Amino acid sequence: MYVPSHFAVPADRQAELLGRGGFAHLVTPTAEGLVSTPLPLLYDPGRPGRGALLGHVARNNPHWRDLPDTESLAIVTGPDAYVSPGYYATKREHGRVVPTWNYEVLHVHGRLVAHDDVAWLRDLVTRLTDTHEAGRAAPWGVTDAPERFIDGQLRAIVGLELVISRVEAKAKLSQNRSAADQDGVLAGLAASGLPGEAAVAAAMRAVHPGG
Repeated sequence: MYVPSHFAVPADRQAELLGRGGFAHLVTPTAEGLVSTPLPLLYDPGRPGRGALLGHVARNNPHWRDLPDTESLAIVTGPDAYVSPGYYATKREHGRVVPTWNYEVLHVHGRLVAHDDVAWLRDLVTRLTDTHEAGRAAPWGVTDAPERFIDGQLRAIVGLELVISRVEAKAKLSQNRSAADQDGVLAGLAASGLPGEAAVAAAMRAVHPGG
C-alpha cells in the first residue's frame, strides 16, 4: 500500500486501531487465484511476535483448506467519508482545490493457520461475543444459549489465525492541508449529517488534537 509520510500511522496508533477489532476482508493466494472472505477479526497482542488476528469461517468455506506457505492479507477498514472542496478555506482564497476522500485502513500481513478444535473455537467465539456485546444494557453471552446448540454451531465452523508479520497503516485525514482547511473539513463533516462522517471527524481530531 502506498503510504506517504504525512499519512503514516505510528505504532501506538496501529495497536489502538487493531485493538478496536471489527470487520475485515481476509485475502489468501491459492492455486486457483485469490480467495477473499469478509469476517470479523479479533486482535490478540499476546501471541508471539506482533500478535495475531483471530476469526472463523464456515466449515463449508474452502478458504481454510490447503493454506499456502505464502502470506495472507487482512484489510481492516476504519471510517471513511467524501471531502467536498467546498469545505476548504482555500477554495474561497484561490479555488485551486478538488474533491478527495478521508479514511483509515490497515493492511495486516501474516501466515494463516487453521484451527479445527472445539475448545479453541469456544474460547474465540466467547471473546468475540464479549467484545462486541460490551457496553450493551443487556449483553448476550455464549452461555445464554443451550450448550448442545452451541456445540453444534462450533462443529460447523473452523478457526483462522493470522500470525502477524507486518502492518501497513494509512490514515488519510487531511494532514496535508492547512489548519484552516482542516477546520473547514471538520465543520463540513459535522454539518453534513451523513452516516459515518462523525466517525471520520473523530479520527481527524485524534491526529489533529487542536481541531
